[in-house]
Amino acid sequence: MEGKVQGQQPLLTPYKMGKFHLSHRVVLAPLTRQRSWNNVPQPHAILYYSQRATKGGLLITEATGVSDTAQGYAHTPGIWTKEQVEAWKPIVDAVHAKGSVFICQLWHVGRVSNRDFQPNGQAPISSTDKALTPQIRSNGFDVAEFSAPRRLRTDEIPLVVDDFRLAARNAMEAGFDGVEIHGAHGYLPDQFMKDQVNDRTDKYGGSLENRCRFPLEVVEAVAKEIGADKVGIRLSPFGQHGQAGDSNPAALGLYMVESLNKYNILYCHMVEPRIRAPGEMCDCPHSLAPIRKTFNGTFIAAGGYVQEDGNNAVAEDRADLVAFGRWFLANPDLPKRFAVNAPLNKYNRETFYSPEPVIGYTDYPFLEDVSYEP
Repeated sequence: MEGKVQGQQPLLTPYKMGKFHLSHRVVLAPLTRQRSWNNVPQPHAILYYSQRATKGGLLITEATGVSDTAQGYAHTPGIWTKEQVEAWKPIVDAVHAKGSVFICQLWHVGRVSNRDFQPNGQAPISSTDKALTPQIRSNGFDVAEFSAPRRLRTDEIPLVVDDFRLAARNAMEAGFDGVEIHGAHGYLPDQFMKDQVNDRTDKYGGSLENRCRFPLEVVEAVAKEIGADKVGIRLSPFGQHGQAGDSNPAALGLYMVESLNKYNILYCHMVEPRIRAPGEMCDCPHSLAPIRKTFNGTFIAAGGYVQEDGNNAVAEDRADLVAFGRWFLANPDLPKRFAVNAPLNKYNRETFYSPEPVIGYTDYPFLEDVSYEP
């Protein structure tokens, strides 16, 4: 097969992200895989992540819970206990041995949970006491039932901020290069930002400034703890995941990045407006361009990207880096395949979340050996 020269593809050009020297711009997006028994990362994750690691690559972990109240799905990993931190260490070491940069995504689901996932069977916590209606799970057939959440008191919110701070400290202890605060997809920070959910009347509700106060307090606390040069955030202002939409998503996105500029964080990871809900692409008049132009740090775009529009996004300066989810899941050597324009393995949606340590996880085939140096 006649492969393209690396320099012809913007995705395969080097990029300096803060102190990190990346050899290409193809990022492993954070992907929930539900294979961490009892919320503890497992040895099979060593192979999964190291398969997708390349010298100078950037990998973001699956969403990782910051506390025992952060959970809403079976077998998702956490980073609030010593056991979890120790379990992450060999995974991080394997990724670093391949020369990749490894970021831990910090997660609190908020009301996207039920009492079965909560300590002592208590109600999930949120910005609101409005419950989510039952939803079809991402696998397309299971129905998720959600318990009515408990609205956090004003004086409790700093305690949740502190959970993120401690989780970031733990991520550093585990050896990660940085953290990404999961502020997207209808989870707890999004439940504060979005006016469809947030119905508070205290300093965390009402105005745009007030609704963004909690996620920005998390950013500030985490940046103070581990250094702003190790902090990213993922946002989906245009998304409606978890029944969390906003009446003016463009203004929300702009306000957030303007505020983030004050903290000089490493990157902002933004989900494209065309992604309204999991697996749902739509024609959308909105663009991330004004938000991208406003943000001072590295800008990562995500949401339905394939090789061609990923290259275009970088070439047209709409993003510095592009995150790939399903295609990276199914093609552990995705940058190499892009380099030689090889066909891609098809992904199997049925095994995205199945509790299988091999099938649909580490058994996707690699290309036959093709000479590729990033």
